[in-house]
Amino acid sequence: MLNALSLLVLPLLMLLAAANDLAAMRIPNWLTALIAVLFFPMAFLTNMPVSEIGSHAIAGVILFFAGYMLFTMRLFGGGDAKLMAAAGLWFGSKDAMQFLVMTAVAGGVLALVYMIWTAIAVMKSDVDSNETLSFRQRLRRVSPKLPYGCALAAGAILAFPVTWWAEVGNQLANHAA
Repeated sequence: MLNALSLLVLPLLMLLAAANDLAAMRIPNWLTALIAVLFFPMAFLTNMPVSEIGSHAIAGVILFFAGYMLFTMRLFGGGDAKLMAAAGLWFGSKDAMQFLVMTAVAGGVLALVYMIWTAIAVMKSDVDSNETLSFRQRLRRVSPKLPYGCALAAGAILAFPVTWWAEVGNQLANHAA
């Protein structure tokens, strides 16, 4: 049962964060706090070495400041920044780059899908309203806000199989068998 928990807690909570962000463009603080707080009992229950816990804490702090910088530059929402830091706790220094790369790829796909969706919606609204708008006027109708929590969740789920948690989950499953 512990191996299932070590493999499911973060992915399921990240999916919940993505669903909230997609539905309301908001990631609840309680959910981000839960992701961060649950790291510590899971680390204890799976006998994570203290040095490894330190590595994970450092990654969380670094990603918190990186997220804060992205937030101050208005490239990220506050919930996205906090979610990135909370997830960073689960990846640690060793696997944080994998998480960030997967998140960037997922974010690129999200942005592309959003641009296509918006272009179709703008063209449809032009047809429906019989307006003739210039390209510049159409661009002004496009909102650049993306539910980046979806990209963070996808990045976390895609990067998760190479983490310490996956190794421990497999070891626990093999030990139980």
